[in-house]
Amino acid sequence: MPSWEDFKPFIITGLALGGVYSLSGVGMVVLYRATGVLNLAFGAVGAMGALIAWQLINHNGWSEGPAFLVCVLFGGAVTLLYGLVFGPPLSSRDPLIKATATLGLTLVLLGVMDLIWSDKARSMILPTSNNGFQVSDVFVNYTEVIALAFGIGVMLVTAIFLRFTKTGTAMRALANDREITATLGVPVRRVEAAAWLGCGLLSGAAGLLLSNLVGLDAVTLTFLVISSLAATLIGRLRSITVTFIAAIVIGLVNALVTPILSISQYRDMTPFVLATIALLVLSGRRGSALSGRAG
Repeated sequence: MPSWEDFKPFIITGLALGGVYSLSGVGMVVLYRATGVLNLAFGAVGAMGALIAWQLINHNGWSEGPAFLVCVLFGGAVTLLYGLVFGPPLSSRDPLIKATATLGLTLVLLGVMDLIWSDKARSMILPTSNNGFQVSDVFVNYTEVIALAFGIGVMLVTAIFLRFTKTGTAMRALANDREITATLGVPVRRVEAAAWLGCGLLSGAAGLLLSNLVGLDAVTLTFLVISSLAATLIGRLRSITVTFIAAIVIGLVNALVTPILSISQYRDMTPFVLATIALLVLSGRRGSALSGRAG
């Protein structure tokens, strides 16, 4: 069993990963509440945006700032375009069909990435990666700080947005009843477009940060959605706060099992295990509450 000193660097890594997972989770929850679509293409969009930024910096002579901006804007543009084209015909379909439809976008993007960039190893070094500070005897770079701080900031801003703005109120109303919301004069298409755009921008930012934290690999970044999906399931696709907390826990547990050689090979199962445990506990409490009311 590793000593406490061995775990310290992984705590920092876990918090940073949790921050990125929370970005993805919040984006997926907002989109689901507004449109009923569980966006399984989130990771693939972020991965391709990061690869485009890498291409612009290393082969086209772009400076880092504009290339990173293109990464984020690419995520917003692709996701918004998908929502505008396929959102309306999918609006009346079952949630499972809506989620499955986004897998088509995932496969298309994976195919394009494999065709253009193949599977060669790459790295995305952000300017903040080489600078940082010491916490005890552990070096913390500013990318890790930004990942966690950005996750917290997005969670707080999104909660305020949904509660106190007209568009946010409309998104919450759509989550309850789309038809009634439309009859009240709410511009449904415009509100849904805002949700698609916001989700896409977050996917670009998440892909950029994660490409620096875990490496610039199309498949790895695409499957970012698994950990984020587990966090959203724990939050029952409704609570942004619970989704954020779950994402942090998943990131920490995933990182902390790495130095434990006997179980580190199973760390990819962390999101599924935690989501299953949480859902079983929550369903048990709900069953107990219903039994108490019946009694």
